[in-house]
Amino acid sequence: MSTTPIGSYKLFQKLHPLSLLAQLTSRHATGCLRVYTETTSWSIYLEDGKLTYASYSDQVFERLDSHLRRLSQQIPALNSAVRVQMRLMFETNNENQFTSNADYHAICWLAAQDYITSAQAAVLIDELAKEVLESFLALKEGSYEFNPEINLDGLPKFCSLDLRLIVEHCQKQLRNRQPPIQTPLPAAGSSLGTPTTKLPPTQLSKQSNFSETGDKNNTFAQKHASKGLYTIACIDDSQTVLNSIKHFLDEETFSVVLINDPVKALMQILRSKPDLILLDIEMPNLDGYELCSLLRRHSQFKDTPIIMVTGRTGIIDRAKAKIVRSSGYLTKPFTQSDLLKMVFKHIG
Repeated sequence: MSTTPIGSYKLFQKLHPLSLLAQLTSRHATGCLRVYTETTSWSIYLEDGKLTYASYSDQVFERLDSHLRRLSQQIPALNSAVRVQMRLMFETNNENQFTSNADYHAICWLAAQDYITSAQAAVLIDELAKEVLESFLALKEGSYEFNPEINLDGLPKFCSLDLRLIVEHCQKQLRNRQPPIQTPLPAAGSSLGTPTTKLPPTQLSKQSNFSETGDKNNTFAQKHASKGLYTIACIDDSQTVLNSIKHFLDEETFSVVLINDPVKALMQILRSKPDLILLDIEMPNLDGYELCSLLRRHSQFKDTPIIMVTGRTGIIDRAKAKIVRSSGYLTKPFTQSDLLKMVFKHIG
């Protein structure tokens, strides 16, 4: 895909943040989108249309330190002395601090010194990106430029984030604060800046089209579409099994997140925050027992019901499931009644 700059505007003009991001995502762009107002700057780094890092110039290290303080509850070594040392090393008082990616360098240093793992760095970047994109989506005017030559070469990359999911999360946050006034995303290939019809809040998330192949169930916007909706994450390398589970679970009651790549499952689960997880045991690269054990180590999922789904019925397999602290055991093949009984046993 071409990474020709989508524009370079020095004068302030009316901005359409959703349109800019949709264009870059649909073109699988690699480079850096920089946006400027009179007081603030944003940098959004992309690789093949995926977000690798985002920051903006307002209170850079205060924002980072706030997240690190919360993380320190899980990682005692990430104490105030370490955080102060980090700021002394990377925080500067000049206006070029933002463009030098000081906060990203600081995250890389924390990972290199083993204060945080790569997975924790990825979660940290994801949480920071949500704050950055939320402020960016609220912009009405400014100037911007996209430069395919600017990237994070030479620095480790911890994640490749789906912009569609982040934007949907941000839209939800913005709608909770005030009525949205952003225009819906244009279809891939539309010209930038083309006026579009404004939609009410309930239609905005339906019209946004960040990923032509994205699963409509795997969205923040739909997680709480109706009162009392439960989110169920299904992890299985078989698309047939995933489709069956989705068919068995009523859309009026359940929002179903389908995940067929166990290696990427942890990040997708962190995003969707499910009420219950259905986890296949026999998967390539990372089996269900290993993934269940990883989830239990994460504070967010230490009490989340995790149901092992498998064709194995042996005593040893059930013992392994107990060792990794699974909540239940659903044997394939199962009926809709079997599935619903197991689900409601643990969430209802």
